Amino acid sequence: MQKNVGGYDRIARFVLGPILVIVGLAHVLEVFAIASGTLGLGIAVAAILVGAVFLVTASTQKCPLNSVLGFDTFKPKTTDDTEPTTDTERVGPTN
Repeated sequence: MQKNVGGYDRIARFVLGPILVIVGLAHVLEVFAIASGTLGLGIAVAAILVGAVFLVTASTQKCPLNSVLGFDTFKPKTTDDTEPTTDTERVGPTN
């Protein structure tokens, strides 16, 4: 699978992923309640799972859902931005 997660998409996943995991775990550990009963537990488990998926997809830069939907926010590094590697590129053309 090609990389398809980058830029602001990747940053958002790195920020939201841990937040969702922490909120979900806080509910499971009864630090605070998201909702009462099994609904709260379901929301907490969903938050943990979605947060974990965000962290994995941000780390690997590969998202199967992006691939299915045709989204690609990954911009590969180009070699044009690097320093020249040969003497002719450094000096330039001779006339």
